[in-house]
Amino acid sequence: MCIFLKVIPMDTVDRLFELVDQKFKEQKDFAAAIGVPAPRVSEWRKRKSASYQRCLSQIAEALDTTTEYLLTGTGPKERTAFTVPAKWADVSDDQIKAAFFEGAGDLTKEEMDSLWADAQDYMRYKLEQRRKRQE
Repeated sequence: MCIFLKVIPMDTVDRLFELVDQKFKEQKDFAAAIGVPAPRVSEWRKRKSASYQRCLSQIAEALDTTTEYLLTGTGPKERTAFTVPAKWADVSDDQIKAAFFEGAGDLTKEEMDSLWADAQDYMRYKLEQRRKRQE
């Protein structure tokens, strides 16, 4: 007698919560790690919401995996550390600022530092807005 089992492939939610259950003792700890309310994570597990798609990069980071793995089940399951290529090791902050502010060769160092600080403040502001929208 032969028994046939139907194999149901894992989807994004299955992969996500397999990793959550491996890495976090409680679901609320995972929610705190990615900055969302615990009930929202519960909705994802129960498949009542797919809003997890908006914060896949934070989820992947918290689970030490890649968004590719979460979405498709392919690619590296574990996140690899980014290493700066040797050819970039000698790039100075001033060179980065000059590249960022292309064509700003007429600025003094103080003006460029001030603009760079403004750019960093703006990025912090935009990141905070993004986090608030995800809640």
